[in-house]
Amino acid sequence: MQRLFSSFAEGWPGRGLLIQRLLVGVALIYCDFACLRATPVSGFAVQQSIGALAGILLIAGLWTPVAGIVGAGAETWIALSAPATSGIPVVLAVLASTLAMIGPGAWSVDARLYGRKHIALPEP
Repeated sequence: MQRLFSSFAEGWPGRGLLIQRLLVGVALIYCDFACLRATPVSGFAVQQSIGALAGILLIAGLWTPVAGIVGAGAETWIALSAPATSGIPVVLAVLASTLAMIGPGAWSVDARLYGRKHIALPEP
C-alpha cells in the first residue's frame, strides 16, 4: 500500500499539502452547492456532486490519490463540456491532479492508516 502514496511530507511541506487539500476540497464542495442552488439547476449537477464527494475525501486526506484523480476527472469533464466557462474547473482539475501525484502529507487519514511504521523489536 505504501507504493500508492508518493510521500507523507512533514513540516512546512506537510502544512502546504494540508492547505492545498483544504482549499481544493472546499472549492469542489462550494461549486457543487452553487450548481445545485442555481435556478434552473445546471446540467453539470452529477459531475459537480462527484467532485464534491472527491472534495470531502481530499479534506479528510482519505484515499488522496484516488480522490484527486476522481476530482480532476470530474472537473475536466465539466471544462470540456462547457469551454466558455472552463476557467475554474481547469484550475481545480490541475490542483486535484497535483494532489494525486504528490500525496496527502503527514496530517491526513492516509498517513495514519498507511504511513511508514516503526516496528520496535524486543531485545533478547
